Amino acid sequence: MSYDRAITVFSPDGHLFQVEYAMEAVRRGSTAIGVRGKDCVVLAVERRALAKLQDPRTIRKIVSVDNRSVLAFAGLTADARVLINKTRLEAQSYRLTCEDAPSVEYLARYIARTQQKYTQRGGVRPFGIATLIAGFSDPTTEGEEGKPVLYQTDPAGTHSSWRAQVIGGRNAKSLREFLEKNYEDDMDEDKSVRLAIQSLLEVVDSGAKNMEIMIVKADGKAFMEESAIDAVVKKIEEEAEESKEAKKSSD
Repeated sequence: MSYDRAITVFSPDGHLFQVEYAMEAVRRGSTAIGVRGKDCVVLAVERRALAKLQDPRTIRKIVSVDNRSVLAFAGLTADARVLINKTRLEAQSYRLTCEDAPSVEYLARYIARTQQKYTQRGGVRPFGIATLIAGFSDPTTEGEEGKPVLYQTDPAGTHSSWRAQVIGGRNAKSLREFLEKNYEDDMDEDKSVRLAIQSLLEVVDSGAKNMEIMIVKADGKAFMEESAIDAVVKKIEEEAEESKEAKKSSD
């Protein structure tokens, strides 16, 4: 029997092959990285080479879901568009009902629940995307300000909170190890941006031109200008050259 024909049938060893194929679609997508700092979250994505006449503004891998939540994705862009629209609708519905903005955790749970629904019914297929959702938690009743948060969801419908995470791309495992090695608690904005760019440079060849970076802070969110990204890239490359020269001279 072909266990990958029907989405609702488990294989004898406990696999749902269609869900695993959806995860493979994520691995074939562009790399997306999230880094949580002391007072910000940095989302960085690899921007694949565009056709010469294509408008780059129409290809976005980082999008706003609500005025306090931002989402980056890896995988099938068409699937992402549908899921993002569903999530935006849920965020608006929540505002109408509760007269408040939904928390990042609520939106992560909603996305994961929607993705899971598409693994349990016949006649549908799983969403071929994984997401990183960034924003700030609600202020506490004691008056403490909201803290930066980063959540990940996958095609199976699981969601989890992370300090730094990589989705998409063939080198996700090695990039995750790089983040584990270099991540520090309570990093400021500059260090968080630097770590995200440093990680992306492992997979991106042409530097700032093929990167898209958004910084999410408590008072708003903004894309980094290409010139600002380029300055960080040059600084990282200069330091790498200096360390190589120092190594040669010590040998």
